[in-house]
Amino acid sequence: MTPVSIFAESKRSFRWLDLLLLLFLAGLAIADPIDEPHKQIILLAIAISQWLEGRLVAWQPLRGAAYSVLLKILLATLLLDHTGTIGIESSYYPIYYLPVVTAAVYFGPVGTLLWTTLASAAYCSYLFPVLVLQEYELTRNGLTELALRVLFFYLAGLVVNRFSVERRRQTEQYRRLATELAETNLQLEQAQADARRSERLAALGQLSAGLAHEIRNPLGIIKGSAEMLTRKLASTDPLSSELAGYISGEVNRLNGLVARFLDFARPLHLERREEDVAPIIERALKSAREQHPGAPVRIERDFAPDSPRLPLDEAMAERVFLNLALNAIEAMGDAGGTLRVSIRPAVAEGRSGAEIEFRDSGPGVSETMREQIFNPFVTTKQTGVGLGLSIVSKIVDEHGGTIRLETPAEGGACFRLFFPAEERAARTAEPHPPAVDEAARLGEQARTAG
Repeated sequence: MTPVSIFAESKRSFRWLDLLLLLFLAGLAIADPIDEPHKQIILLAIAISQWLEGRLVAWQPLRGAAYSVLLKILLATLLLDHTGTIGIESSYYPIYYLPVVTAAVYFGPVGTLLWTTLASAAYCSYLFPVLVLQEYELTRNGLTELALRVLFFYLAGLVVNRFSVERRRQTEQYRRLATELAETNLQLEQAQADARRSERLAALGQLSAGLAHEIRNPLGIIKGSAEMLTRKLASTDPLSSELAGYISGEVNRLNGLVARFLDFARPLHLERREEDVAPIIERALKSAREQHPGAPVRIERDFAPDSPRLPLDEAMAERVFLNLALNAIEAMGDAGGTLRVSIRPAVAEGRSGAEIEFRDSGPGVSETMREQIFNPFVTTKQTGVGLGLSIVSKIVDEHGGTIRLETPAEGGACFRLFFPAEERAARTAEPHPPAVDEAARLGEQARTAG
């Protein structure tokens, strides 16, 4: 913990101690008045330095504490010189406890010893004129008294430093604990959001499967009838035959939409193998380029060479990456931009794996859409039904991974995916929730009926 953090932690709770210290210094100035005002001026300087100490430390964290201790040593030395015929005999020698205690608060044990030694040397410097000028005889009792005073300086510094170090340790421990709790709360919120999203996906999957089943059979009848009308009216009524052809074409389009509903509702059966994810992403980017050959988009790659191999269903993973690449290219539109794709090793929830980012420089996702972007039938495009990211989320979930939408400070959108390097045994052993099983059953019924 640095001196500035100590000051920030304690400036509110210990301001009243500074006030008490100023009162004590005022008492020293009033007591034992002398003719010259030097004592009062020096005590005033000590009071001002004590009051401004916190600001000095906040302004210069490392040097400020050293400057404060050094200034107090100098002022204490000046005070002794103006409060006795010989400074070392002054009754104000305990003023050296002030720089010693200040050093003990801001520095560690070694720093406390060094500053206490400097304060003791400043106090003992008054022996020089005594010994050189031989103003009076230094007796054995006088040396003993001097040694005791110096030892008490060290004792006070070490005792205060012990409590200061312990307080810093506890404060740092509480800070780490608060940080861990904040991270745990964030992970819990994300887990709860994932659970709610999975529940919504399961319920909507069941609904989609039921609707697909109810819609597909009438569509088959409509398509068959339209084809019969086309054949019968081709020679006698060309206009009616053309209209019947339109009906058949729209039925085919609706059948494709129903098929996407079934893809969303049907449970996935992954065939995982240890794969290098970089070639899969490269194929997805190539396919996205082929679907938008004229898009003015620059693709940047940042693939870490030490990324682990992942247990992936290759086709499903490529579908995820293709969908994200297409969304990014379409979001940037005719204005163009940059799509940056990165792969790097990562650890999430105690599991090692790889983190994959798709970051574009497009307009980003609005605040109102971020919470719903993975929900079915939610889309920002003029065309489409909004199932792409829902299916992407489902595939990632089935792989035991996570997907997050982030909004970088520089703009655009960033989809951050995490795939674990090892499968969860519990996940593969767990049965599907009842809603998912029901959705699977209805989905299979609808496909059979179609």
